[in-house]
Order: sequence, then structure tokens, then C-alpha cells
Amino acid sequence: MTAMDARESDLKKDLDATLRARGELGEEYESALVESFLEKVDQRIDDAVERRVRRQLAEQQMTAARGDRSAAPTDSWGERFGFGIVSLVLAVPLSAIGGGIGNLPGLLVAWAGIVGVNVVQAARTDPGLFRRRKPSPEDVRED
Repeated sequence: MTAMDARESDLKKDLDATLRARGELGEEYESALVESFLEKVDQRIDDAVERRVRRQLAEQQMTAARGDRSAAPTDSWGERFGFGIVSLVLAVPLSAIGGGIGNLPGLLVAWAGIVGVNVVQAARTDPGLFRRRKPSPEDVRED
């Protein structure tokens, strides 16, 4: 079992425990349970980001120590793929929580947040993605 599988398994266990606790405790504790679960998810995200930042800093320090000044790409296909996978994995519990608490509006808010995070990631990865394309000479016709 890889570390990522273990983290996903732990997250599933936490979600199951939260849902069972909600069933046992009733709706009056629902917001506290959701907040607790989201804090765990936030902590896992923070830990993953911290590991990634430490790894990139170590790579930069190694590059500087070697005297190699060539710029390495800041993200790769694997990083983008991993971000997409994490986004989809987190979409499942967020959809369940948003839909369970707020029905359709809650589900829409959850997915608006998921889409927003992915749009920001896409803009960071490709800064020119959302810029207006300047018309090329072939696009402009003179009549």
C-alpha cells in the first residue's frame, strides 16, 4: 500500500466515521461534525503542500549547490495529473457534504469551489490561458 493509498483510506475512514456520528448524534451536531471533517481535509492538504514545497526547495538548493543555473519547469504533467486526481477525490466527500446539508444549492456551492480551484491551477500552470487572443493577419479581412 502506497502512502497516497493510506491517506485516501484514512480520509474514507474519517468520512465514514463522520457520517456515522451524524446518524447517532442527530442534526444538531451536523455543522460541528462537518467542520471537524473539513479541518482534517485542510490539514491533509496543508501537509501535502508543505511536502511539495520542501521538495522543490531542496531541488532548488541542490541545483544551486551544483552551480547549474538552468531553470527547471515549475510543474510537470505529473503534477497537473496529480492535482486533477486529488481534486476529483476531494470532490466526492465535498459533494456529499454540500448536497447533504444544503441540497442542490449546497452541491452547487461545493462544485463552484472545486471548479474555482481548478481554474486557478490552470491559470497558474498556463498564464496565457485566459488572455484574449490577438487576431492574426489572416483573421482580419479587408473587403
